[in-house]
Amino acid sequence: MSDLNYNELLIKLLNNLKNDIKYRYFIALSGPPASGKSTISEKLMNDLTLKGHNSSILQMDGFHYDDQILKQKSLLLKKGAPETFDVMGFLNFLFRLQNEDDVAIPIFDRSLELSRSSAVIISKETRVVIVEGNYILLKINPWRELHKFFNSTIMISTKHEILEKRLLERWRSYNIPEEEIKQKVFENDLPNGVNVYKNSILADYNLAN
Repeated sequence: MSDLNYNELLIKLLNNLKNDIKYRYFIALSGPPASGKSTISEKLMNDLTLKGHNSSILQMDGFHYDDQILKQKSLLLKKGAPETFDVMGFLNFLFRLQNEDDVAIPIFDRSLELSRSSAVIISKETRVVIVEGNYILLKINPWRELHKFFNSTIMISTKHEILEKRLLERWRSYNIPEEEIKQKVFENDLPNGVNVYKNSILADYNLAN
Protein backbone atom coordinates (compact mmCIF):
# COMPACT_ATOMS: atom_id res chain seq x y z
CA MET A 1 0.00 0.00 0.00
CA SER A 2 1.41 3.39 -0.99
CA ASP A 3 1.62 6.24 1.53
CA LEU A 4 -1.02 8.95 1.36
CA ASN A 5 -0.51 12.59 2.15
CA TYR A 6 -2.83 14.25 4.66
CA ASN A 7 -5.25 15.73 2.11
CA GLU A 8 -5.64 12.40 0.31
CA LEU A 9 -6.36 10.70 3.63
CA LEU A 10 -8.94 13.32 4.59
CA ILE A 11 -10.79 12.83 1.29
CA LYS A 12 -10.96 9.06 1.84
CA LEU A 13 -12.25 9.43 5.39
CA LEU A 14 -14.90 11.96 4.34
CA ASN A 15 -16.06 9.56 1.64
CA ASN A 16 -16.28 6.74 4.19
CA LEU A 17 -18.30 8.90 6.54
CA LYS A 18 -20.66 9.97 3.77
CA ASN A 19 -21.55 6.32 3.14
CA ASP A 20 -21.81 5.22 6.76
CA ILE A 21 -24.89 5.47 8.94
CA LYS A 22 -23.48 4.33 12.29
CA TYR A 23 -24.23 6.43 15.36
CA ARG A 24 -20.50 6.73 16.04
CA TYR A 25 -17.60 6.17 13.65
CA PHE A 26 -14.25 5.14 15.16
CA ILE A 27 -10.98 6.03 13.41
CA ALA A 28 -7.81 4.35 14.72
CA LEU A 29 -4.65 6.43 14.31
CA SER A 30 -1.47 4.53 15.19
CA GLY A 31 2.27 5.11 14.87
CA PRO A 32 5.53 5.05 16.85
CA PRO A 33 6.44 7.60 19.52
CA ALA A 34 7.10 11.01 17.90
CA SER A 35 5.41 10.08 14.60
CA GLY A 36 3.01 13.01 15.01
CA LYS A 37 -0.13 11.26 16.29
CA SER A 38 -1.25 14.08 18.58
CA THR A 39 -0.78 16.80 15.95
CA ILE A 40 -2.48 14.78 13.20
CA SER A 41 -5.40 13.69 15.39
CA GLU A 42 -6.04 17.33 16.38
CA LYS A 43 -5.95 18.38 12.73
CA LEU A 44 -8.28 15.54 11.73
CA MET A 45 -10.69 16.42 14.52
CA ASN A 46 -10.85 20.06 13.43
CA ASP A 47 -11.11 19.32 9.69
CA LEU A 48 -13.78 16.63 10.07
CA THR A 49 -15.80 18.88 12.39
CA LEU A 50 -15.58 21.73 9.87
CA LYS A 51 -16.98 19.34 7.26
CA GLY A 52 -20.02 18.62 9.45
CA HIS A 53 -18.80 15.49 11.27
CA ASN A 54 -18.46 16.48 14.94
CA SER A 55 -15.30 14.77 16.18
CA SER A 56 -13.42 14.10 19.41
CA ILE A 57 -10.20 12.31 20.39
CA LEU A 58 -9.68 9.36 22.72
CA GLN A 59 -5.98 9.06 23.61
CA MET A 60 -4.38 5.74 24.51
CA ASP A 61 -2.02 7.73 26.77
CA GLY A 62 -4.94 8.51 29.07
CA PHE A 63 -4.74 4.86 30.14
CA HIS A 64 -1.15 4.93 31.39
CA TYR A 65 -0.75 3.18 34.72
CA ASP A 66 0.20 5.66 37.44
CA ASP A 67 3.91 5.83 38.32
CA GLN A 68 3.21 4.25 41.72
CA ILE A 69 1.73 1.18 40.03
CA LEU A 70 4.64 1.07 37.58
CA LYS A 71 7.08 1.12 40.51
CA GLN A 72 5.22 -1.74 42.17
CA LYS A 73 5.42 -3.71 38.92
CA SER A 74 9.09 -2.74 38.35
CA LEU A 75 8.05 -1.13 35.05
CA LEU A 76 8.85 2.56 35.65
CA LEU A 77 11.89 2.53 33.34
CA LYS A 78 9.69 0.97 30.64
CA LYS A 79 6.95 3.60 30.90
CA GLY A 80 5.37 3.87 27.47
CA ALA A 81 5.79 0.18 26.60
CA PRO A 82 2.61 -1.86 25.91
CA GLU A 83 2.57 -3.47 29.36
CA THR A 84 2.43 -0.05 31.08
CA PHE A 85 -1.15 0.64 29.94
CA ASP A 86 -4.55 -0.36 31.30
CA VAL A 87 -5.80 -1.99 28.10
CA MET A 88 -8.98 -3.40 29.66
CA GLY A 89 -9.90 0.07 30.89
CA PHE A 90 -9.33 1.35 27.36
CA LEU A 91 -11.63 -1.38 25.98
CA ASN A 92 -14.32 -0.43 28.47
CA PHE A 93 -14.30 3.19 27.34
CA LEU A 94 -14.59 2.18 23.67
CA PHE A 95 -17.60 0.04 24.56
CA ARG A 96 -19.16 2.94 26.46
CA LEU A 97 -18.55 5.35 23.58
CA GLN A 98 -20.23 2.92 21.23
CA ASN A 99 -23.30 2.66 23.46
CA GLU A 100 -23.63 5.84 25.55
CA ASP A 101 -24.35 9.46 24.64
CA ASP A 102 -22.06 11.40 27.00
CA VAL A 103 -18.84 9.83 28.28
CA ALA A 104 -16.20 11.49 30.49
CA ILE A 105 -12.76 10.27 29.40
CA PRO A 106 -9.22 10.48 30.87
CA ILE A 107 -6.36 12.39 29.27
CA PHE A 108 -2.60 12.24 29.79
CA ASP A 109 -1.10 15.48 31.13
CA ARG A 110 2.51 15.65 29.87
CA SER A 111 3.33 18.55 32.19
CA LEU A 112 2.48 16.32 35.17
CA GLU A 113 3.50 13.00 33.54
CA LEU A 114 0.26 11.37 34.68
CA SER A 115 -3.30 10.62 33.58
CA ARG A 116 -6.20 12.80 34.72
CA SER A 117 -9.47 10.89 35.00
CA SER A 118 -12.81 12.26 33.74
CA ALA A 119 -10.97 15.25 32.26
CA VAL A 120 -12.91 15.64 28.98
CA ILE A 121 -16.49 14.83 28.00
CA ILE A 122 -17.24 13.30 24.62
CA SER A 123 -20.80 14.46 24.12
CA LYS A 124 -23.78 12.95 22.33
CA GLU A 125 -23.16 15.42 19.47
CA THR A 126 -19.86 13.66 18.69
CA ARG A 127 -20.18 11.40 15.67
CA VAL A 128 -16.50 10.60 15.02
CA VAL A 129 -14.09 9.36 17.68
CA ILE A 130 -10.43 9.46 16.68
CA VAL A 131 -8.68 6.80 18.77
CA GLU A 132 -5.00 7.72 18.95
CA GLY A 133 -2.09 5.66 20.28
CA ASN A 134 1.05 3.65 19.59
CA TYR A 135 -0.30 0.18 20.19
CA ILE A 136 -3.94 0.27 19.16
CA LEU A 137 -3.30 -1.87 16.05
CA LEU A 138 -1.07 -4.49 17.73
CA LYS A 139 -1.87 -8.09 16.77
CA ILE A 140 -1.34 -9.47 20.28
CA ASN A 141 -3.93 -9.90 23.04
CA PRO A 142 -5.44 -7.99 24.70
CA TRP A 143 -4.68 -5.16 22.25
CA ARG A 144 -6.28 -6.94 19.30
CA GLU A 145 -9.63 -6.75 21.15
CA LEU A 146 -9.66 -3.03 20.36
CA HIS A 147 -9.86 -3.67 16.63
CA LYS A 148 -13.52 -4.71 16.62
CA PHE A 149 -14.49 -1.10 17.38
CA PHE A 150 -12.57 0.52 14.52
CA ASN A 151 -14.27 1.52 11.25
CA SER A 152 -11.11 2.93 9.62
CA THR A 153 -7.48 2.30 10.57
CA ILE A 154 -4.45 4.51 9.85
CA MET A 155 -0.74 3.89 10.38
CA ILE A 156 1.63 6.86 10.30
CA SER A 157 4.77 6.12 8.30
CA THR A 158 7.88 7.96 9.55
CA LYS A 159 11.55 7.26 8.86
CA HIS A 160 13.68 5.98 11.75
CA GLU A 161 16.15 8.90 11.62
CA ILE A 162 13.30 11.40 11.82
CA LEU A 163 11.81 9.63 14.85
CA GLU A 164 15.21 9.61 16.57
CA LYS A 165 15.70 13.35 15.97
CA ARG A 166 12.21 14.23 17.22
CA LEU A 167 12.53 12.05 20.32
CA LEU A 168 15.87 13.55 21.31
CA GLU A 169 14.46 17.05 20.88
CA ARG A 170 11.33 16.14 22.86
CA TRP A 171 13.22 14.87 25.91
CA ARG A 172 15.81 17.66 25.77
CA SER A 173 12.95 20.15 26.12
CA TYR A 174 12.38 18.73 29.63
CA ASN A 175 15.92 19.72 30.69
CA ILE A 176 16.81 16.27 32.01
CA PRO A 177 20.36 14.80 31.99
CA GLU A 178 21.67 13.66 28.60
CA GLU A 179 22.35 10.16 29.90
CA GLU A 180 18.72 9.81 30.96
CA ILE A 181 17.57 11.15 27.58
CA LYS A 182 19.62 8.55 25.71
CA GLN A 183 18.23 5.79 27.93
CA LYS A 184 14.67 6.89 27.23
CA VAL A 185 15.19 7.23 23.47
CA PHE A 186 17.46 4.29 22.60
CA GLU A 187 16.36 1.75 25.21
CA ASN A 188 12.64 2.49 25.33
CA ASP A 189 11.07 4.84 22.75
CA LEU A 190 12.79 3.64 19.58
CA PRO A 191 12.41 -0.09 20.42
CA ASN A 192 8.73 0.60 21.14
CA GLY A 193 8.47 2.18 17.68
CA VAL A 194 9.99 -0.90 16.07
CA ASN A 195 7.41 -2.99 17.92
CA VAL A 196 4.60 -0.86 16.48
CA TYR A 197 5.77 -1.32 12.88
CA LYS A 198 6.65 -5.02 13.20
CA ASN A 199 3.66 -6.25 15.19
CA SER A 200 0.63 -4.21 14.10
CA ILE A 201 -2.05 -5.31 11.67
CA LEU A 202 -2.04 -3.90 8.15
CA ALA A 203 -3.91 -0.60 8.35
CA ASP A 204 -6.50 0.57 5.84
CA TYR A 205 -4.37 3.63 5.12
CA ASN A 206 -0.71 4.63 5.52
CA LEU A 207 -0.04 8.31 6.17
CA ALA A 208 3.40 9.71 5.36
CA ASN A 209 4.70 12.06 8.04
